[in-house]
Order: sequence, then structure tokens, then C-alpha cells
Amino acid sequence: MATQWCLVGGSSGEVLTYRGYAIVHENKAELEYLFPANRVVPLPNYYGESLTVQLKDHPDMDAVTFPLDQNMNQFKVPRRK
Repeated sequence: MATQWCLVGGSSGEVLTYRGYAIVHENKAELEYLFPANRVVPLPNYYGESLTVQLKDHPDMDAVTFPLDQNMNQFKVPRRK
């Protein structure tokens, strides 16, 4: 299985979760791009696959299309006239 990456909260120092499940993503660079203020670390061994949720499945990520490198136009802000 490929390395799963997760975010660590700046204040808590804990893995960020959604409904008790660790939020994970397979691409470290994408996590760093989307969440530049958070530390990205490999998922700790004590989290089994059944205790994780993929970032793409988080409801706040509905508007984001992965992989990012093939869909970067989704982040461009239209120029004002």
C-alpha cells in the first residue's frame, strides 16, 4: 500500500480528523498545496485503514477535482475588468 499522508493541527499537534476518522491523501505535494499552514506527515502506524477517510471524500472537498496537476485551472481567479 502506498504511503498515506495526513495533516497535523498547528495547535493540537494531533492528526486532523473528520467524524473521528483521520483525513488522509496519497499525494503529499497536493496536501501541502491545499493546506500550506499545516504540517503534512505520514499517517501514524496506529491508524488502520478502517480509521481513515480520504480527503476527496470529505464534504468540503466536493468542489475540488483530483489530481490537482491535471486540474489546476479550478484554482484560477478570474481577472477583474
